[in-house]
Amino acid sequence: MNRSFILKSPGVTSSLLYGVAIGTVAVALLDATDGVVYFWLTAHLNPIQVLQYIASGAFGAAAYRGGLATAFAGLVFHFIISFAAVCVFAALYTFSRTVRTHAPAVGLAYGAVVWCFMNLVVLPLSAVAPTVLTPLTVIHGLIGHALFVGLPSALSMRRYLPVPSGSRPASIRELGSFDEGVA
Repeated sequence: MNRSFILKSPGVTSSLLYGVAIGTVAVALLDATDGVVYFWLTAHLNPIQVLQYIASGAFGAAAYRGGLATAFAGLVFHFIISFAAVCVFAALYTFSRTVRTHAPAVGLAYGAVVWCFMNLVVLPLSAVAPTVLTPLTVIHGLIGHALFVGLPSALSMRRYLPVPSGSRPASIRELGSFDEGVA
């Protein structure tokens, strides 16, 4: 099968953009809600402080003195990061039959990979104050990102992008292994 089938389908550009937009909003809202609730329960931080933490990646400790302005900047950064995560999944979905065939499962794994990338690569390179990753933080991060980043990314692509017949199983029995039928 031609790997570019999806990109050559009629109306795919608008479907792709719509899927990315819906996925970005879903990921940003679900992940932000998860973060706000988690950090309220574990560190007694309010939503403004959580958003300022995100902004501290660019502004350092000064983000905590910036009030609502840096909280808003944190919200904007969060949506940009969510957009990037959804776009990467959209690219994987567009060019990989395996990802299309197993979108929810791959999405869950993808969310965990996003958490690892953010916490092991991005945050150490940013201006965020160094933090210790506790077992609770790691478990919550992996599960939270699987459910609230990876899964909505996968479901938005699956819902809004046209899929060639035969690239999505009709039933659970047809799933087979991840290696079968890779384009």
